[in-house]
Amino acid sequence: MKHAVITGPTGVIGIALIEKLIQEGSEVFAVCRPGSKRINELPYSPLVKIIECDISELGKLPQIIKKRCDIFYHFAWNGTAKNERYDVHLQTQNIQFALEAVEAAKSLECETFIGAGSQAEYGRVSGIVSADSPTNPENAYGMAKLCAGQMTRVLCQKYGMRHIWARILSVYGPHNGQDSMIISAMNSLMKGQTPAFTRGEQKWDYLYSKDAANIMYLLGEKGINNKIYCLGSGIARPLKEYIEILRKCVSPGGKVELGKIPYSENQVMYLCADVLPIEQDLGYRCQYSFENGIEETYQWLRKEQYDEEN
Repeated sequence: MKHAVITGPTGVIGIALIEKLIQEGSEVFAVCRPGSKRINELPYSPLVKIIECDISELGKLPQIIKKRCDIFYHFAWNGTAKNERYDVHLQTQNIQFALEAVEAAKSLECETFIGAGSQAEYGRVSGIVSADSPTNPENAYGMAKLCAGQMTRVLCQKYGMRHIWARILSVYGPHNGQDSMIISAMNSLMKGQTPAFTRGEQKWDYLYSKDAANIMYLLGEKGINNKIYCLGSGIARPLKEYIEILRKCVSPGGKVELGKIPYSENQVMYLCADVLPIEQDLGYRCQYSFENGIEETYQWLRKEQYDEEN
């Protein structure tokens, strides 16, 4: 993988993957939304070429890059906010953009296309999810992700390109969004506030961003063509345990309030990824415990806040 293209590179997985590719000596074409405020968060390296190109104009990439590439990671997606996930027209556009990403990958002579799917493709499920678990998405976002995965697979087959679809559960780490549960809780505790949660009895699967990046990299090297992989740690723990680990790391003397927020009407109480295919096909097991990942995330957040203040 000497040359990689990544759309949507400013997210928590995208940045971690760029760092991994840099370590491996790969040149990265990071395709960002024009004017994105997060461009400055991308790792600085001579190997990283930033390309400002809207998701609706991915067809221009071959003329901009002008170089044969090996792999195309498509992470970009419009309408990820909660209120936008039910917008049928907005989400339908993402399917077309994903197909245009495949067309760009073909023009760039990529051998592999990897798309970012979501647990939303399954809908309301409880238990261990795998590639074979029934899919019954309940919002336009999940429906569009499911359709994009299927249609890009068909198009890649037409072009003789390897296709891999990664259904992502919950990933956390540096550069996570400020409105994510983990970052928002950290911010509250750092300010001396008391963040509120549900009772935290639901068992959840959290994957650290560096593990996610390692898996994404290995999918490019060893992933099986036309296969769907569920990205998670394979470990489900009660949410209140994660919250307690976070509290002890950020503010040992601080407090959290469990039970103040009611469960949603259709609250999923158990969700965990089947990681056996990742272990078998890629030979990879997660290297970071939640404790280690939270510590690194906290140190990153402290540095970010210090840099802003100075």
